[in-house]
Amino acid sequence: MGALCAALPFAHPLVPNSLGNLGSLFETFLPWTVALLLPLTLFGVYRRAPLVLVGVVLVAVAWPVRFGGVLVDKQEAGGELIVVSHNVGEDNPDPAGTARRLADTGAQVIAVQELAEEARETFHRALPARYAHHTVHGGVGLWSTYAMTGAEPVEIMPWPRALRATLATPKGPLTVFVAHLASVRVSPVHGFTTGRRDDAARLLARAVTAERPGRVLVVGDLNGTADDRALAPLLRGLTSAQDVAGDGFGFSWPAGFPLARIDHVLARGIRPLSAGTLPGTGSDHLPVTASFTF
Repeated sequence: MGALCAALPFAHPLVPNSLGNLGSLFETFLPWTVALLLPLTLFGVYRRAPLVLVGVVLVAVAWPVRFGGVLVDKQEAGGELIVVSHNVGEDNPDPAGTARRLADTGAQVIAVQELAEEARETFHRALPARYAHHTVHGGVGLWSTYAMTGAEPVEIMPWPRALRATLATPKGPLTVFVAHLASVRVSPVHGFTTGRRDDAARLLARAVTAERPGRVLVVGDLNGTADDRALAPLLRGLTSAQDVAGDGFGFSWPAGFPLARIDHVLARGIRPLSAGTLPGTGSDHLPVTASFTF
């Protein structure tokens, strides 16, 4: 059992999705395999079985081998571009305060998801005048200090859940995709229901892949982690800012006790220097941020 638990962080692609998308569900919480140490240890103490403690050691060694690099602080100072992305929560009781807190980061680009229609104007008015360029489609929005062109929705679902726009940065054009993939649920009958999210991810991946060569950002609530195999087509060719320039796992949901990083800042053609989460707002997600150099 100890050997099996130690192998899980590495062998997760072998967990099948044919039964209720069990593989994707397991990959969503992959770092939490460390929790297997507790029952193994308690079982070993209860049975007074030294052999069980060998299994405990296997897990204790395997986990840092798999995830130790994530915990290393890879952040660098500086950066020419700061990006903030936040699922602000449709029921957010303080959209104005949330907007001000995002602006206080000094970001040149603010992307939001799940912005309630009745909160749009409040959110916009609360942002400083420097965010003069913006676009909103459905519940996803983009505010920028840079001039914006080509703003349009990206069809990933029957209603607006993604947009695309090009920003005129001092170093040249930067195309930004903001997306909120379909929600997922865990059902005792149907398992991990990800079908609509997976379909939306494939459509978004197709749009990003079709984008002409150049600098690209893909940000938003993807309702899945970077380990989830269903998001592999979307992540292909993109760099996760948290993975290469973060300090820790960057768990963003749920805000009260974050268990998974389902909010992402992904890039192509620009180099991440730092990444992480920000303090909570009135949302059930934490904001995520990253800085880049061109």
